[in-house]
Amino acid sequence: MSNYLFDEFQGVTPAEWKQKIQVDLKGADYNDTLLWKTEEGITVKPFYTKEDRTNTKIKTPNKGFAICQSINIEDEEKANSFAIDSIQRGANAIEFYAKKEFDYNILLKGIDTQKTTLYFTFNFLSSEFVKKLADYTNSNNCFFNIDIIGHLASSGNWYSNLKNDHTQLEEIAKVTQNAICVNASTYQNAGASIVQQLAYTLAHANEYLNHFGDSIANNIHFNFSVGSNYFFEIAKLRAFRILWNSLLKEYNTEATAHIFAQPSLRNKTLYDYNVNMLRTTSECMSAILGGANTVANSSYDKIFHHSNEFGERISRNQLLILQQESELAEAQNIADGAYYIETITQQLAQKALEVFKLIEKGGGFLKQLKEGVIQRKIKETANKEQQLFDSGELVLLGTNKIQNEEDKMKNDLEVSPFLKIRNEKTLIQPIIQKRLAEKSEQERLENE
Repeated sequence: MSNYLFDEFQGVTPAEWKQKIQVDLKGADYNDTLLWKTEEGITVKPFYTKEDRTNTKIKTPNKGFAICQSINIEDEEKANSFAIDSIQRGANAIEFYAKKEFDYNILLKGIDTQKTTLYFTFNFLSSEFVKKLADYTNSNNCFFNIDIIGHLASSGNWYSNLKNDHTQLEEIAKVTQNAICVNASTYQNAGASIVQQLAYTLAHANEYLNHFGDSIANNIHFNFSVGSNYFFEIAKLRAFRILWNSLLKEYNTEATAHIFAQPSLRNKTLYDYNVNMLRTTSECMSAILGGANTVANSSYDKIFHHSNEFGERISRNQLLILQQESELAEAQNIADGAYYIETITQQLAQKALEVFKLIEKGGGFLKQLKEGVIQRKIKETANKEQQLFDSGELVLLGTNKIQNEEDKMKNDLEVSPFLKIRNEKTLIQPIIQKRLAEKSEQERLENE
């Protein structure tokens, strides 16, 4: 019966659609009027059909996304209490930030490490401590966000030096699973284009493969920040899985990328801060539909307030609404077959692969990082984006468009929302992560 119903309708070819559109344009040029080119160099068409499908098989997760609560460890008992409360309220993953070694007996008391996915992000490097922590958790669901190359890129220095950092990471990787993280968020928050993010993340990971060999592939996981370009961000995560799979084929090995995703900080604003909730909701949805394994939301007031119960609860509830009320609990494959998303996914992957090959031809990611090539490329892209924002062409509602003149923030700053200048000697020029609205916000604060 279904075949009979479809037979009642005559198929329409893309050429016929385009011809109809040109008639409706009444003489206006089709290319000039309806085609637009993105910063990534991709031309977006007004319509897509099944002929645009690529039918590329993407290795997405077997189960839906985990809701993650991020927690700073300042007091182990308080962090433990926060973690347990978050799990009881719907989180099934916890990310702990640590500036120094901590008492994991207190921190993890009452937390089932076999059922709860744990991420540990360290601002230090100690192989002995990490090995003890891994032995204590004794779980395949424990991820150590150790990225010595990412630390060099963002800070300008190794933790100690190249040799010692790699030696310590080798020791950790020998006895633990999920030991190496590639922090792609640095590139996004610094203003890199999506193509650059994909290429640099792949080249970044390839440095670890070159050093440790293909056996380390299953130990590598990825941290991405997701921006506000909704469909392109969905395509970004899917494109990376294609690229990672292609790279591993060259090493004659296989591994499924584990992706931890979070909203970008680059487009978050101090003024009209409630709009940040709209931004993070869209960005989390992109991460979910893009097939992220774990999604950690950011509170609407993260850039100017200390972590607080209200902000963290709202950000966690945003994910719960998307998961349960929007029925996106198992949405990792929902973009399969979407003509538009499949097309831009393939184009992003192809363009990123071209950039990756140029990096490898130029000596590899680490060499180009030390020479300042990566930093210069990101800065060029970031400056173009900044110019679009400053001119009002790129809009952040409430900040450079439809401002609320009654909005006063000078007395509501618990932490500085602006880039901090570090007066220290660095081995290389660090990649600077900066929000778009910083300059305009500083001017508004001065005039309050």
